[in-house]
Amino acid sequence: MFFFLDTETTGFSARNGDRIVEIAIVDLYGNPLLNSLVNPERNIPFDAQRVHGITDNLVRKAPTLGDLWKDIDRILRGHHVVMYNAAFDRQFFPDNLGCASNISCAMLRFAKARGEINPKYGDYRWHTLEIAAGYVGHRWTGEAHRALADALACRSVWTWLEKRNL
Repeated sequence: MFFFLDTETTGFSARNGDRIVEIAIVDLYGNPLLNSLVNPERNIPFDAQRVHGITDNLVRKAPTLGDLWKDIDRILRGHHVVMYNAAFDRQFFPDNLGCASNISCAMLRFAKARGEINPKYGDYRWHTLEIAAGYVGHRWTGEAHRALADALACRSVWTWLEKRNL
């Protein structure tokens, strides 16, 4: 079974203390299995707030990742999890999402399908989720850079790739 996961965070690096502020998991049919703000137990920098619009006041009474972990593990354990930029999202989880049977990155798969070479690195050029979602005809049902809307967009990109065997 495929599940699609997205997070919003306080920054770019779990090693530097950044944490999740929102998480969403949807199934293959687009049904939300988890959609929650997350209290990062630290302040959300203004630069991050500008991207996703999530403020300290919004997460103050939200559950922590530790509070949600049992549900996340139960949902994902033994299943195939797809994320857009999986390496980024995985770093924020205590077990690097080792509970999943398989992890796939829709961003890398989409980049390979587009086939644009990145001359700087010699691999395929990465595209933002907004670009990939637009390319595959995704219809946004929420704002980009919110976990549920992005998980649904990731699902659209993945199913487009699957239908074309790319």
